[in-house]
Amino acid sequence: MKYRFFVFLSLMPLSVFAEDGGLHQILKTKFIEGNATFMSLVALSLVLGLAFCIERIIYLTMAEVNEQRLMAELDQRIADGDIEGAKTLCRETRGPVASICYQGLLRIHESVENIERSMASYGSVQVALLEKGCSWIKLFIAIAPSLGFLGTVIGMVMAFDNIQAAGDLNASVVAEGMKVALITTIFGIIVAIVLQLFYNYIMTKIDRLVSQMEESAITLLDAIGNYQRKNA
Repeated sequence: MKYRFFVFLSLMPLSVFAEDGGLHQILKTKFIEGNATFMSLVALSLVLGLAFCIERIIYLTMAEVNEQRLMAELDQRIADGDIEGAKTLCRETRGPVASICYQGLLRIHESVENIERSMASYGSVQVALLEKGCSWIKLFIAIAPSLGFLGTVIGMVMAFDNIQAAGDLNASVVAEGMKVALITTIFGIIVAIVLQLFYNYIMTKIDRLVSQMEESAITLLDAIGNYQRKNA
């Protein structure tokens, strides 16, 4: 639900302009003026980058759970000696927090040190899964302005070629090349900014999940330690 609201707010200004035909027409015109070859590469970077961003947002949203309620139920079941019930609760709960707790419960009769090492190792795997695809987003953030700057260089070369061919220096001769240079740069920077905003939002969600994983691991270790001392 949060994800749908976020997308709605992001696209609402675009839909307003699109209804008037203004934004669509402006983008179409500038896209053509900015040299279709370079503009297509910039647009492709935006589409692929957004695809990875949306996939990560959906994945991370699905991985979120009410960590405090989960840990309260687990603590209660462990205190009551219902270890199988605690395992079942972890299996039936989605997300990395429940997965890490399940790994700890599988070794509940081992030493706390072994349990902690096992959970830490499994936590590293879960963090890698959370960050999967983020490197591609960073790549497109870097590529988009680079393509824009490349278009700038090509546009400047076109401008000098036009000057050389015309044998004269005036605004109309250099206008086409300069327009390509400026438009590709602008669009490349805009794409990078959009993807950077999504990337920061994704990293914020990942940091929150990692924090929940660490807090849950500590809470579970305390519950297991109490259980082992009670049944020693």
